Amino acid sequence: MITLEQVQKVYQDGFLRVQALRDINLSVQRGEFVTIMGPSGSGKSTLLHILGCLDHPTEGRYLFDGQDVRTFSDRELARTRNKRIGFVFQSFNLLLRETALENVTLPLLYASEKNVMSRGREALEAVGLGHRLHHRPGQLSGGEQQRVAIARALVKRPDLILADEPTGNLDTAVGHQIVELFDKVHQQGMTIVLITHNPEVAQIGDRTLYIRDGQVFAGEAKSEGSV
Repeated sequence: MITLEQVQKVYQDGFLRVQALRDINLSVQRGEFVTIMGPSGSGKSTLLHILGCLDHPTEGRYLFDGQDVRTFSDRELARTRNKRIGFVFQSFNLLLRETALENVTLPLLYASEKNVMSRGREALEAVGLGHRLHHRPGQLSGGEQQRVAIARALVKRPDLILADEPTGNLDTAVGHQIVELFDKVHQQGMTIVLITHNPEVAQIGDRTLYIRDGQVFAGEAKSEGSV
């Protein structure tokens, strides 16, 4: 599903040169759940932006489902982000004036999809919020808002879900519920890359990678029966 080959990312601001990613080689198979751990400033979010086609590597290749992303036009990149990749962020990124159902169906409306409302309801029911369809974010708890964000990612029926610190703004108990939800989604066959600084959250993946100073290091695969 995902292959990075010698990927580097450099930000240039006048005379200041910052190398955010260094010679990253990474593969994620279809249906795999990979967690990536690292401290603040290690390059986690930069890596996720590249995986999500929100940014380009300065050097190296990114193959998404076997296709070199460098060959994509702006329109193809937008279509890939809209249809094939679901995003879940730490800050939820919900529209405050819209209901849960309206937030979830927004990607479908942008893509001119059919059966928008019924698919939105199904997605919210799948994350346990069928009774909260018409509530706005201000009427929902933090955990419920994150469930809406996950439903918004799932409603597109994407090939890949990218999650950036999805439990970062939640307390431990609610964060555990969100982790269990990601595990459920993975068990249904979804490919997931989840970035976290929390070792307990990282344990949910099939394997964990570590990023430090822009470099990725392999971890051990999760043994059978482990949490």
